[in-house]
Amino acid sequence: MTASAPNNAALPRRPRGRPSRHGQSYSDTRALLIRRGTELLSQRGVSATSLDEVLKSVGVPKGSFYHYFPSKDAFVLATLDAYADYLSRKLDRHFANPALTPLARLQAFVDDACQGVERYDFSRGCLVGNLGQEVGCLDAAIQQRLEDIFRRWEGQLAACLQLAAADGAVRRDTDCAALAHAFWIGWEGAILRARLMRSTAPMRAFFQLFRKALG
Repeated sequence: MTASAPNNAALPRRPRGRPSRHGQSYSDTRALLIRRGTELLSQRGVSATSLDEVLKSVGVPKGSFYHYFPSKDAFVLATLDAYADYLSRKLDRHFANPALTPLARLQAFVDDACQGVERYDFSRGCLVGNLGQEVGCLDAAIQQRLEDIFRRWEGQLAACLQLAAADGAVRRDTDCAALAHAFWIGWEGAILRARLMRSTAPMRAFFQLFRKALG
């Protein structure tokens, strides 16, 4: 799954320095770098992704990087935020879909995710999960952002599960927050195994177990 570019209105103004050599505005070029960064980081993670490769792949001169981001960590954070916002919007679309029951909404999200990894031939995983596996080499600010993102996603899922409890689809005393926390822990592992096996079977197997845990 790839991330869409953030709102251009929220982007910083272009600092003085070398102008773009490919005719795009500062905001357009920065957004392009974030999109390309999302693709590469989703495939390889931070350690195996070089800034030179990102810049060359979108035709941005090597010396221009620091006109768009003050550091590689700042670039990773911007890419991470764009991806997290993209997936958060996707979760909202699924988990607030009035045409489906709450549990059917969760099933629809799982189906969509499985189709996504198949569409990219298992070459891309979850960017947040990928970076979490490299925690030992990540800046503290990136580590904290990863935890914040997981907590946001957990909250979105917990709200959906609470609707299921209110409808009687699961027990009313279900600890929805705890289950949402467990879901994202297991789901990231299932995506990793799916990429290793080149099959969505691990993702679907995990969801079946999670569904049974709901009662």
